[in-house]
Amino acid sequence: MAHISTHNDALLARVRRIAGQVGAIERALSAGDDCATILHLVAGARGAMSGLMAELIEQHLREHVARPGLSNADRQAGADDLIDAIRRYNK
Repeated sequence: MAHISTHNDALLARVRRIAGQVGAIERALSAGDDCATILHLVAGARGAMSGLMAELIEQHLREHVARPGLSNADRQAGADDLIDAIRRYNK
């Protein structure tokens, strides 16, 4: 996905924030924090991951499905790739 390289810095910043959130979950579990705190941390990390997925889906749709000039075969391949990724994400 060459088009992602144009937004790479923003995506990497998002991934680093998610890594920090996952680290906070690990620290909370290691410290024996209460379950409500850990639940909130996990919910925040899940939301961040969903936001990242939404950004990637949008970029993929714009580049591999909706971009003018794509052949029908390219559009179908882009749609199939996206469907596979969404199915895998939702398992």
